[in-house]
Amino acid sequence: MAVRPEGTPCWADAMFTDVEQAKTFYGEVLGWTFGESSSQYGNYTEAYVDGKAVAAVVPPMPGQEGQSQWCLYFASPDAAATARRIRDHGGEVLMEPMRVGDFGTMCLAREPSGAVFGVWQGGTHEGFEATGVPGAYCWAELLTREPGAADTFLTSVFGYTAKQLQDDAIDFRTFDLGDETVLGRMRMTGDFPPEVPSYLNVYFMVADCDAAAAAATRLGGVVRYGPADSPFGRTAVLGDPQGAHFSVIDITTTKGEKPQVEDVL
Repeated sequence: MAVRPEGTPCWADAMFTDVEQAKTFYGEVLGWTFGESSSQYGNYTEAYVDGKAVAAVVPPMPGQEGQSQWCLYFASPDAAATARRIRDHGGEVLMEPMRVGDFGTMCLAREPSGAVFGVWQGGTHEGFEATGVPGAYCWAELLTREPGAADTFLTSVFGYTAKQLQDDAIDFRTFDLGDETVLGRMRMTGDFPPEVPSYLNVYFMVADCDAAAAAATRLGGVVRYGPADSPFGRTAVLGDPQGAHFSVIDITTTKGEKPQVEDVL
């Protein structure tokens, strides 16, 4: 696999107090199968689609119990250098770069508006083995009430170029690496309860958005938004039974014209 450019989303995982419940939920909603838990690495368990690694679930470490949430990791050729830039540009390093056997080096951080994310310097584990297919990661958006601070941080740390959607109804920006758009940023509106902090909303592709939403509800999850049509696909925001939010999207079902974007100087 080619080395991913720095700043490319490359992996996602989440901590669950009840890992078996999480496996049942995501196995049905997203069609995941699961590998053996690695006791050497805190019972870290990879999820697969057609035999390819697409995410992981893990129980919390002692003292870190709390509401589950998905963590998105960004590729880096040098996690220590990325950690320094995170600090230099107003972010907070929550966990210093740590070697994980031969798999790679990880770091956890928080951007200035409050969203937690990871940095991954790949070794034998480079990240997603599949993307953009049903059950796999396909997109992510930073939802924040402080778009100015978040935008400056992202472009400074990862070298993104930015484009603004020309839509008066929404403050939405995309970030590119070269010719590839890799991340979105949306200003949180009053529709979000004030206690909801900034976070990275991870999208997984599905073949049928409505079926995924129905399965989530049947298994004790909740539908936060949708299913709804958009120019990019039919999408829904879901919450699993342990409180982790994520989105699903069927990109084959689109409606309307995509909005225009404008380069940000």
